[in-house]
Amino acid sequence: MRLNVPKIIPAPLSVSKKRLAPDRLLLQLLGYTVLTLLTLFCLFPFILVISSSLTEESSIIEHGFQLIPSTFSLEAYAILFKYPEEMLKAYGITISVTLLGTFFGLFLTSMTAYVLSRKDFKWRNRFSFFFFFTTLFSGGLVPWYLLIVNYLQLKDTLLVLILPMLMNVFYIIVMKSFMSSIPEGIIESAKIDGANDFQIYLQFVLPLSKPALATIGLFIALGYWNDWYNALLFISNSDLMPLQYYLYRLLGNMDGMRKAMMAAGAVMSSDIPTESLKMAMTIVATGPIMIAYPFIQRYFVQGLTIGAVKG
Repeated sequence: MRLNVPKIIPAPLSVSKKRLAPDRLLLQLLGYTVLTLLTLFCLFPFILVISSSLTEESSIIEHGFQLIPSTFSLEAYAILFKYPEEMLKAYGITISVTLLGTFFGLFLTSMTAYVLSRKDFKWRNRFSFFFFFTTLFSGGLVPWYLLIVNYLQLKDTLLVLILPMLMNVFYIIVMKSFMSSIPEGIIESAKIDGANDFQIYLQFVLPLSKPALATIGLFIALGYWNDWYNALLFISNSDLMPLQYYLYRLLGNMDGMRKAMMAAGAVMSSDIPTESLKMAMTIVATGPIMIAYPFIQRYFVQGLTIGAVKG
């Protein structure tokens, strides 16, 4: 007996696309709207800082911070660049320290992480313990200061701005986790071809670790660029002051001058652009380092997520 089974005729492809098109368009429109709003929220503080740096001090005191300057003034920037040679010298010190510290910091961090990620390294667990143990305890400020000044003799040198921040255990952990995800077959095949450990690290591991290198490199560069505490402790020579410490001293001098004049009754407090000077310092200090973000943006998310997920 033959059964008549009804045939199911699939809908034409064009019909299914027409049905999905409005939903996909709505989803894309919603996504772009949310991203646009998030972008505006992220840009809002920068616009506010730029506007406040171009606003007269009396207007900030009277009306607060505004997106559009009610009274335009360049007095804060005039004070910042009153001595341009000192500003350029501070910029030069900061750029030099950032470039040297980032290069050597990445080199030592990646090399250490590569050694600790190798499963054929007999002592890797014990060495890892010595590194990780330093994240739980520290020697304290006084022993550290005595070590830098009395024993290493690094006071008022460029090295004192580089060496204390050269290696970070957290960055080693992230880099080690990323390198552990590299297939062992690549390293074994390189060994069969006669490559030594340093050649494997330099020619195979580093090119495959570009996302992690970009991520860690950004963190190291930001640390060096924003550092002022080491200069406060170990730098007394004005020719070796980095940008952040130079701006910190300038702001302190302005606050002291403002309090002294207010106590003497010489001028009103609004005559000294303290608030607008802070905003101008923010623009001067953060502007150059922001240039690095577009070049490593494509590596940033991949390197951070892989290093965080892999064990």
